[in-house]
Amino acid sequence: MADMSSSSTTIEASVEDVRSVLFDIEAYPTWSTAIKAVEVHEKDGEGRPTKLTIKVEAGVLKDRATLLYDWSKSPNELSFSLEEADLMTEMDGHYSIHDNGDGTTKVTYSLGTALSMPVPDMMRRKVEMTTIEQSISQLKAKLEG
Repeated sequence: MADMSSSSTTIEASVEDVRSVLFDIEAYPTWSTAIKAVEVHEKDGEGRPTKLTIKVEAGVLKDRATLLYDWSKSPNELSFSLEEADLMTEMDGHYSIHDNGDGTTKVTYSLGTALSMPVPDMMRRKVEMTTIEQSISQLKAKLEG
C-alpha cells in the first residue's frame, strides 16, 4: 500500500454520538456527498457490516468498490480495505475516534489508494486529501448541526 494521507478534526459532540454516526455505514449517503449508495452483503454476529459495496463519486474519481470492514479495534477505530473495484486496485483506510474528555471528540481519517491507471503520486495524494477533508468536514457538520 502506498503512503496514507491523513487529517484530523475536533467535533463538538460526544464520543458516543460520533461513533453512532460513523458506525452507521448504511446511512453515509445521507451526509456524505462522495458516497452515493451503500449495499451491505455481509454482517458480523453483532449486526455490523463486514462486506459492502459503495458507489463513490469523489471529484474526478467515480468508482464502485466492495469493501471489507474490520471491527476488531472498535469502538476506537473503524478500518476498511478494498476487496475489488472498477478503477481502484488498493484502498485502505480507517477512522480513529478519541474522546477528549470535555464533550468533544477528535476524529482522524486516514486513507490510502492506488488506481489501475497511471496517476502521478502528487495527484493521487491530492484526491485522497480532498476526500478526507470533505468526509471529516461533512461528518462534523452532521454532528454539530
